[in-house]
Amino acid sequence: QEEKKQLTLKVEELERKLETTSAQNIEFLQVIAKREESIHQCQLRLEDKTRECSSLARQLEMAIEDAKKQVEQTRERAMSRERAAHSKLLDLETQLSRTKTELNHLRRSRDDAERRFESRLQDLKDRLEQSESTNRSMQNYVHFLKSSYDNVF
Repeated sequence: QEEKKQLTLKVEELERKLETTSAQNIEFLQVIAKREESIHQCQLRLEDKTRECSSLARQLEMAIEDAKKQVEQTRERAMSRERAAHSKLLDLETQLSRTKTELNHLRRSRDDAERRFESRLQDLKDRLEQSESTNRSMQNYVHFLKSSYDNVF
């Protein structure tokens, strides 16, 4: 009877430990779910920024096309009004230079944004990998506990 009583106490203690471990596992699962939601939100933001970059690129291409059209129109007028067109041509060349400067600035900004997004994406991938590693560790620990319990009984 004493041995049965000790075994019963051990079983109760192991059941308490199992409940504690289960509660911890639930907490870990909640943390993982929050992290996955955070990753999902980051991916949505990344997609929004990608769409924004695409839109800016299209606008930039349209601006370049518009600038090219303006230059061509100015050259055609220059043939008929050489003296007046000369000053207009200088103005358009200045505008083209500004447009190219803006284009280079926009390209640099786009490249910087892409680098930041790639860095953020890599960070998110690293965090996901770390989360998965933690999850595997917890699963291995639970498996170890189950094996231990099986060995005890």
